Amino acid sequence: MTKIGYLFSGQGSQFPDMGMDLYEAEPLYRAAIDQVQTTLGIDLTDAQQLNDPNNVQVAILAMSYGLSQVLTAAGLAPQAMIGLSLGEYSALVASGALVYPDALALVHDRSRYMAEAGAAQPGSMAAVLKLDPQTVTEVVNDLPDVYPANYNTPFQTVIGGTKAGVAAATEQLKAAGAKRVVPLPVAVASHTPLMKSASAKLQQRLKPVSVHDWTVPVISNTTEQPFTTATLKTTLTHQLVQPTHFQADLEYLNHTTDVDTLVEIGPGETLTRFAKKIVPDLATYHVDSVATLAKVQAELQTEVTK
Repeated sequence: MTKIGYLFSGQGSQFPDMGMDLYEAEPLYRAAIDQVQTTLGIDLTDAQQLNDPNNVQVAILAMSYGLSQVLTAAGLAPQAMIGLSLGEYSALVASGALVYPDALALVHDRSRYMAEAGAAQPGSMAAVLKLDPQTVTEVVNDLPDVYPANYNTPFQTVIGGTKAGVAAATEQLKAAGAKRVVPLPVAVASHTPLMKSASAKLQQRLKPVSVHDWTVPVISNTTEQPFTTATLKTTLTHQLVQPTHFQADLEYLNHTTDVDTLVEIGPGETLTRFAKKIVPDLATYHVDSVATLAKVQAELQTEVTK
C-alpha cells in the first residue's frame, strides 16, 4: 500500500490567480480560503488581494492547508511531512500542532516582520549551482556579510546577506568552481542573521500561541529532526536566522519512515524537482490546481485502497 509524505511549498513559486480553480471546485478548499477573510479581512477570491505581494505568505498557507484538507478527506493522509521555510507553518497546521486561524494571523505578522527587517537592512540572495555544499560553506564562511541560507540539494545551495556580501561571494564561488551563481528576485536575506530583528519580534509573537498535540511527524528545516511540543516555538524563531536543510530533511524522512511517495502541496513544483535529485527512488507528485489534484487522486487513491 502506498505510504505518502507531504511536502509543503515555500515562498517563491507562487503564480497569478493561484487556486482560483480549486476554490470553485472543492468545498473544503473554499472553506480554507474563506477563513482568511474571517480571520484577517483579506479576500483571496479577489485577484488584486490574492496577487498582492504583501499577502503572498498568507495565500500560500491558505492554499496549502486547503489542499491538505482535500487530500486527507480523499484518504491520502501522510505518514510524515516536510515544509520548506514558510511551508513548515502549513505542515504544522495540517498536523494539528497549530490551529489554522492562529497560523493565519501568525504568518501575516511574520511576513510583516520580515518586510520590516528587509527595509531596515536590505538583503540579497543567490543560488549557487553545481558546487558541493561543503565548498560553498567554506567559501562563504571566510567572507563578511554573507551566509549559507538554504541547503536545497547536493547541486544547489542558496546564499544570502548584504548586496555587497553576496556580490563578493559570487566571484569567489565562481573561482571555486560553481557553474553558475544566479541572483534571486528578493529584497530580504531570509534564513540569515539579517533577519535578527524579525526573529526577535516573532519570538514575542509566538508566546501566546497555543501548541496542540499531533501524531504525524513534521521534520524541521532548522534542526533536521521532527518538531516537538517543547521545541516548536524556539525552532520557528531560529528558522528566520539559520539556514534551511531541505536535503537533510528528505534524507531523514527516507531513512526513518516507510514513505514511498511524495506529494508536494502548494504552488509550483520546486520541492518535487529537489526530491527527484535527492531521493530519486521515491515517486513524486505536486498539487496546485484542479488538474494536478485530479491526477493525484486518480493515481494514488487506487494504490492506497488496494
